[in-house]
Amino acid sequence: MSSSKTGRPERSRRNFLALAGVTGAAVLAGVRPSLGGAAEGAAAPHLSESDPTAKALGYTEDASKVDKSKFPAFKPGAHCATCNFFQGKATDAYAPCQIFPGKAVAAKGWCASHSPKA
Repeated sequence: MSSSKTGRPERSRRNFLALAGVTGAAVLAGVRPSLGGAAEGAAAPHLSESDPTAKALGYTEDASKVDKSKFPAFKPGAHCATCNFFQGKATDAYAPCQIFPGKAVAAKGWCASHSPKA
């Protein structure tokens, strides 16, 4: 093992370089071009209400049909297009959602993770 002028091994420099390389590769592997809200929403498969995660969060494509007895936190007027996690424009019929990666949710939909935009 080599030593620096201070007598300490150069292990931390090697570890840093190795970690930087692995991190860089991971970042590059995860990067994909974004088509933008509407195009990505149209291209992504629509989230099904029968999807296990959708079921667990009470997702429905029509917020007017939310079971208010099961989800008392639901507020009238709340829907996916008004949520912070909705990745499209308010005018998009479907768009990606951060809660359901790789799926497009209905703008008129709702789930228990709804977080109103400020």
